[in-house]
Amino acid sequence: MKYGAWDIGGTVVKRDDRYIVKDNNELKNLVVSSTRLKPNKSTTGHKHDGQEEVYFFIEGTGNMQLDDETFSVYPGDTVLIKDGVFHRVHAGDSEMYFVCVFQGKRNT
Repeated sequence: MKYGAWDIGGTVVKRDDRYIVKDNNELKNLVVSSTRLKPNKSTTGHKHDGQEEVYFFIEGTGNMQLDDETFSVYPGDTVLIKDGVFHRVHAGDSEMYFVCVFQGKRNT
């Protein structure tokens, strides 16, 4: 199976005034998810016990929060999120698009 960064396949699992989230559940142990986050909006902050995640930022700029640390993110950045770490993305003045990969099924 081959997909591009701009279309990871899958289906829409969340849609509201902040973002559109699509999950590709074709793999047995990993989920590939994409988020299109509207300008000046934030994702729902959350953490996963027993799950690590990797975020790949493709388009737009903003900030990433990991527990009490917040830092800028840009296209081409990759962020590794350890098991149990609270994380949240805040878009800047333009739309952001990022892809994440996590273990198991979505549990939030």
